[in-house]
Amino acid sequence: MNKLFYSIAFSLIFFFGFQTTALCDENSKAGTRWWWLGSAVDTVNLAYNLQEYARAGIGSVEITPIYGVQKNDANNIAFLSPEWMKMLSFTIAETKRLGMETDMNTGTGWPFGGPEVTVRDAASKLIIREYQVNGKSVFSEKIIPDDKRQQKDAVLQRLMAYCGKRVLDLTKLVDSKGNINWKSPKGNWRLIAAFNGKTFQQVKRAAPGGEGLVMDHFSASAVDKYLAHFEKAFSTSGSPYPHAFFNDSYEVYGADWTEDFFEQFERRRGYKLELHLPAFLSKERSDLTARLVADYRETISDLLFENFTRKWTDWAHSHGSITRNQAHGSPGNLIDLYATVDIPEIEGFGLSDFGIKSLRRDSLTRKNDADFSMLKYASSAAHISGKKLISSETFTWLTEHFRTSLSQCKPDLDLMFVAGVNRMNFHGTTYSPREAAWPGWKFYASIDMSPTNSIWRDAPAMMQYIERCQSLLRTGKPDNDFLLYLPVYDVWHDQEGRLLQFDIHSMEKRMPAFIHAVQSIYQNGYDVDYSSDSFVLSARCENGKIVTKGGASYKALIFPAVRKMPVQVLQHISALAAQGATVVFLENTPNDVPGLKDLKQRRKSLKMVLKNIKTDFTKVTVSQYKNGRFVSGTDYNETLKAIGTASEEMISTYGLHAIRRANADGYLYFISALHEKDTRDWITLAVKAESAEFFDPMTGKSGKAAVRQQNGRTQVMVELKSGQSVFLKTFTEKQSDLADWNYPSLKQKRIVLNNGWKMHFVQSEPQVKDTFTLVNLHSWTELEHPTLKINTGTAAYETTFEFNVANLNKQVYLHLGDVRESARVFLNGKEAGVVWAAPFEIDLSGLLLAGKNELRIEVTNLPANRIADYDRRGINWKIFNEINIVNIGYKPPYYANWETVFGGLCSEVSLSIGE
Repeated sequence: MNKLFYSIAFSLIFFFGFQTTALCDENSKAGTRWWWLGSAVDTVNLAYNLQEYARAGIGSVEITPIYGVQKNDANNIAFLSPEWMKMLSFTIAETKRLGMETDMNTGTGWPFGGPEVTVRDAASKLIIREYQVNGKSVFSEKIIPDDKRQQKDAVLQRLMAYCGKRVLDLTKLVDSKGNINWKSPKGNWRLIAAFNGKTFQQVKRAAPGGEGLVMDHFSASAVDKYLAHFEKAFSTSGSPYPHAFFNDSYEVYGADWTEDFFEQFERRRGYKLELHLPAFLSKERSDLTARLVADYRETISDLLFENFTRKWTDWAHSHGSITRNQAHGSPGNLIDLYATVDIPEIEGFGLSDFGIKSLRRDSLTRKNDADFSMLKYASSAAHISGKKLISSETFTWLTEHFRTSLSQCKPDLDLMFVAGVNRMNFHGTTYSPREAAWPGWKFYASIDMSPTNSIWRDAPAMMQYIERCQSLLRTGKPDNDFLLYLPVYDVWHDQEGRLLQFDIHSMEKRMPAFIHAVQSIYQNGYDVDYSSDSFVLSARCENGKIVTKGGASYKALIFPAVRKMPVQVLQHISALAAQGATVVFLENTPNDVPGLKDLKQRRKSLKMVLKNIKTDFTKVTVSQYKNGRFVSGTDYNETLKAIGTASEEMISTYGLHAIRRANADGYLYFISALHEKDTRDWITLAVKAESAEFFDPMTGKSGKAAVRQQNGRTQVMVELKSGQSVFLKTFTEKQSDLADWNYPSLKQKRIVLNNGWKMHFVQSEPQVKDTFTLVNLHSWTELEHPTLKINTGTAAYETTFEFNVANLNKQVYLHLGDVRESARVFLNGKEAGVVWAAPFEIDLSGLLLAGKNELRIEVTNLPANRIADYDRRGINWKIFNEINIVNIGYKPPYYANWETVFGGLCSEVSLSIGE
């Protein structure tokens, strides 16, 4: 097996005093979305690009073809053509040789669609036209939509007549040309014609050969036809299937119908929607309208689940591939949709500001719309369904192009890790020919994780960090405290409109109460996974715990202010409590059922079940029920305490972020200081331990943690600076053969290295040959050299200092201060490591010599100044079709007006020596 891969796949990884077996079918390296512009690829440059990715530590590529490069049409390759399939085959063989994996989008751009999608199979929408017929008269009319664009393709599904309580179905009276002659009975009749119209949405950012209509995701036949096109391409070419097929976030706009929707609705909901169209279409939100709309939304969810997500996954499995899917944005129940695929994938969109004190801030950023509560949908679905991998589309639009540093990436990496993600997939990397002029081929959205970006030089250190974290976060089993019910029926009933899509950017509006519940529970030191109704119904009670069909177990099942719940779900909850489970109601118990069918009888049944559930929301109440209990209250802190589950003090008291997993011999924590404070204290764990070990995923160093028992609880001495992260492994038995963990003392003597610095450039564009003598360290852009204000490069800073022999056995850290943006540190000719994230320091203990020491720091800046200079000089590098390049606000960018961005060592560099 290739040396780039053998250290992870099929191997035993020794990070702690225990060994962990990596997943044999997945490597633990980061992956990337691989944009093929115009699919204008060739084998020489495919091999070159992949070799560079593998060298940096990327372990998988996901091919997503998009629009091409200007004046390069002759080199474009049509999607799924014989030549395209040859390039895919070559890529799969090459990635296999390099120990990588190849995934591919089941389409080009997004969403699924293309030239093979006929109008009939295209995304559909409900079109309504109304007529008024008064008294006894003959209604003679051509029944067509008002919208002229729809008249050619829209198909009449129902023509209904309403007068008071009378309802007539006139559909069969309409002839094949759309004409009707109807003699109306007495009364004032409202006629509603319902058509299956078309959205006419085209594939967004389509590649050559992939242009066309977006398919109808709710239609089983449309999906079958779409997938048959891929099957034909693979069978005729003989190409191997990829490791995984990918589906991007659901961005099918306005598609709210399908050709057999009325029939599907009746089969699933038990009544005819067409009998209630006046109420269904009403803008007044009566209870009847809300129930009809909720039933409509549930039906849409069912169709997306069965006719697209499950069918697509089954198809991939039939060819030996798996699926990776972003369910967010869809109008379905996100938990069930995520749980149906092999690798659920969430998405970060923007930059999170945690206030990390040593991390620079950039004015050109956008707020991360995917907060902690949003990121947990994919991991929750994976945990409760027993899926091992949880992916993320990582770093979408952190900052503006050419301004994103590795250090800005790490906090959002850690946020995803603590939310359960264990398979990072960058967004993304663009295939670029080696001969392309700088900055190479680029995708319109940042981030740019590619060899032509200056951050690539030190990116392997971040890749190694990701690999170490993901290797460990895939071990053991999830160990979140509680299972939290997702109140989707409340949302389906309450939200205005008809089509309801759960996209990242609108979740705060869609589900504010649920987000509040997630945040409140977490801030009190507990972690949760979300559950849909189907997973609650399949859950069982074992030894007092809630166990899902995927094998995940929880100490309690929590219902956060849920108002509407299906009777069968409440009945099953009651049965779980009777068997010994703890069921928690926060703020209230359900008081109604969703939907319309048999409403009176279902409400009666709900009340019967509620009689056995004793709650009191004027105070925190614990009511025994057979072998289990019901807990109720309005105060989150007090109600959660009443469950009797120990909380994690590191979260509730110290404000750290953490996730815990269970292993056979203890527990594994990933802990990140995603806040502005440093932490050093004895912290009480929620689990018992006889000993513990820390592992630093930045350096690979590990050591035995200081542990003590206080009042029957285990405490661990934890020391983390703002922005740092660490793994903590606890053991149920004492581990005697571990070296002690290196705790950097807060009481340190600091020595500023001010013996004079020399600086020269290891590499620079434009080239800089000068050597600079520096009295004080500051941005190299402030030196009297015009090229330094526009260059991208790596500068070597060198100095010497004397070190006292008495300090050789003490802890010594090098602090780089304000470093722009990452640095490789060499001491006495030996590489000490790469500094790429807050708090921008490195342990030099054991590397120092008594007397004179030579320090070399190679600092790499961002390409921002160089690209700004390009724009000022009118160099045309924005050479891409369609959207080309846009800024963070999706406007044409103009980088010429950027202020100069700092580079190099911009503040004092110092040593700290432990006392």
